[in-house]
Amino acid sequence: MKYSNVALIPARGGSKRIPNKNIKEFCGKPIISYSIKQAQESQLFQSIVVSTESKEIAKVAENYGAEVPFMRPNELADDYTGTNAVLIHALKWLEENDISYDYACCIYPVAPLVTKKFLIQGYELIRKNKAASVFSVTTYSSSILRSLKINKRNRLESIWPEHKKSRSQDLTEAYHDAGQFYWIDIKKYLKEREILSKDSMPLVIPRHYVIDVDTKEDWIFAEFLFETIKKVNNNDKKL
Repeated sequence: MKYSNVALIPARGGSKRIPNKNIKEFCGKPIISYSIKQAQESQLFQSIVVSTESKEIAKVAENYGAEVPFMRPNELADDYTGTNAVLIHALKWLEENDISYDYACCIYPVAPLVTKKFLIQGYELIRKNKAASVFSVTTYSSSILRSLKINKRNRLESIWPEHKKSRSQDLTEAYHDAGQFYWIDIKKYLKEREILSKDSMPLVIPRHYVIDVDTKEDWIFAEFLFETIKKVNNNDKKL
């Protein structure tokens, strides 16, 4: 059976910490272009749709081959609107315009380290396992069960003191959202309206592919990681 898929890239304007974050130049190109390119090269999608309220972002997205069939309402483009609300709006718009897909993949616009390889692996997971969603996740560099907090007296305390003497290899490994993409079964998703559900599966990505770009320092480090990974991959191809 052949399935139809849509990539949904939520890219609002108005970023405060990094102005024009979603289209800011990253290693020579608008950062959103990397998400669009990897979606294109995966050959998984019949459409790559960008949800935005910004005409400037829409123009850049279209220049790199994405579609912007609607403009997102301003009330869904503020600092408090979550990904779920944006996805539901986009999927409902498609439904109301008689455009249907089986699966959607939400790809963040500020995810320059996302790769077609992981997008394909995520799709294979959700399809073969009939999961509701597949999350891109990665491990914490050290166990969260050894976490500390600063108390009201400005002193350090263990959050979980029962694990102070536990060996690291005996502690449960924890994962966090990689902030790259989420595959969803559209019918199941529109019933629950939550990406993370009891039927969500993980796609574990190596930590060196994951960075949360929120500050100028993050941006500089992300460019360093991107160029380093590119050099390593190019050298591997020469071997």
